[in-house]
Amino acid sequence: MSFNWHNPYLTPRTPVFAHNIVSTSHPLAAQAGNRILLEGGNAVDAAIAAAATLTVVEPVSNGLGSDAFALVWAGGQLHGLNASGPAPGAWDVNYFRRRYGNDAQGLAKRPERGWDAVTVPGAVAGWEALHRRFGKLPFSRLMHSAIGIAERGVALAPMVARKWQAAVPILAQQPGFADAFMPGGRAPQTGELFRFPAAAKTLRLLADQGARAFYEGEIAESIVNWSQQTGGSLTLQDLQAYQPEWVTPISQRYRGYEVHEIPPNGQGIAALIALGILERFDLAGLALDGVDVQHLQIEAMKLAFADVYRYVADPASMEITPQQMLDNNYLQQRAAQIDLTRASLPAAGIPRSGGTVYLTTADENGMMVSFIQSNYMGFGSGVVVPEYGISLQNRGAGFSSDPKSANVVAPGKRPFHTIIPAFLTRNGQPQMSFGVMGGDMQPQGHVQTLVRMLDFHQQPQAACDAPRWKVNRDFTLDLESRFDPAVVQQLQSRGHQLKSVDDPYMDFGAGQFIWRLSDDLNHGYVAASDSRRDGQAVGF
Repeated sequence: MSFNWHNPYLTPRTPVFAHNIVSTSHPLAAQAGNRILLEGGNAVDAAIAAAATLTVVEPVSNGLGSDAFALVWAGGQLHGLNASGPAPGAWDVNYFRRRYGNDAQGLAKRPERGWDAVTVPGAVAGWEALHRRFGKLPFSRLMHSAIGIAERGVALAPMVARKWQAAVPILAQQPGFADAFMPGGRAPQTGELFRFPAAAKTLRLLADQGARAFYEGEIAESIVNWSQQTGGSLTLQDLQAYQPEWVTPISQRYRGYEVHEIPPNGQGIAALIALGILERFDLAGLALDGVDVQHLQIEAMKLAFADVYRYVADPASMEITPQQMLDNNYLQQRAAQIDLTRASLPAAGIPRSGGTVYLTTADENGMMVSFIQSNYMGFGSGVVVPEYGISLQNRGAGFSSDPKSANVVAPGKRPFHTIIPAFLTRNGQPQMSFGVMGGDMQPQGHVQTLVRMLDFHQQPQAACDAPRWKVNRDFTLDLESRFDPAVVQQLQSRGHQLKSVDDPYMDFGAGQFIWRLSDDLNHGYVAASDSRRDGQAVGF
């Protein structure tokens, strides 16, 4: 049967209640994590198993060459992991100028795809770091589902197939891409079986030899050999030197809760700035889906982005600290700049001196994991290491070529990152692990869903499914088609410049949420999975 896989009807999802639960953007990944929980593993084990499986079933968004971040509630506290990788040792502004020349502004050109967008991949090292510190089952066991699916094959889900089709014209000429992701010379279609034996080989090596094989052994050598053969600059020394970093999360109080994010080089601080500004307004006294609530959130998000794009980079290069950007008096000053009747084009303030997959897991013992990994722009760089199925991210595209920027490219430096896991606590106790994937949409998704849950008490699945807006880098606005036309018109009348978009996969993100129902663990959790993806929340 040749089905029309487009569904013209709304298919609402219902929240899932369980004592052990996994929510991801693909059902097979959710089930892989749930299987680990059923076998006695904990939430970290489940997260790693789900993450490994996602590299096979959703390669349009992540791969074995991804970066990753995590927030883990364990042992009565929240732990942060930054598993993003740095630039190769050969990279600096002059490297790109020699290769690509200058742009119209006199800055060195840098490609968005190919080897010169590939920083050191951090995700696999992140899996190992999480497992070493918190894992319960053997690491090898956590690879089993991913290996089995890669060998046997997976029938493509509708959103995965759609994204795959869009990527082929852009990436078909990148080294290794066609052999890995164009079986039969084209993108596979919805329901078509895709096998990935090369990735299965790498996953087996990781299961047998441990994650460091990716950075020091046979796998590392294959990455470097492919780099040397096809014009890359990544070296064995770049890979061997890499270690993920345990970091202290940053936070902002909002409506009696504490919202936690990974500190820079990520953009999680944008959500905290926006929430700190919105804390000054009585949103609950306004209509939930009315123009005033949307306008205030949009303006707060613009102010946050103005600062983030100006100041956020690798922490070693930042001229101000996250604490200065979240200073209470400074946030009050930023809030005072919002005009309740008109849209703005804000500039950065002056603080006081001083393609992505997201998943979340929770177990019956109270461990909760907020985890995100990404190849950035869909398949990332488009470069795939032959025989090993390693699809490499293009996070180097996040650097600046401007020598005056804190985010200017430099050897061993981490670029500005968009992927951000999030976590919510109340009175020092865990409340929710959550995240919204999708480039610059991520902090905006955090803000919009939290406002719905904390100001208006919408349950997680409803908050997840509600229509969203997105502030673009030029401060124009995208609106999902499900927005009330009257609200759209009112936003325009206030001066918001609207764009028309037709790609909800990227433009409005997709989230996963696990909310703890009570301090008493016998009550378990409730989970949501975004209807903008093929995902699922499962549990027992």
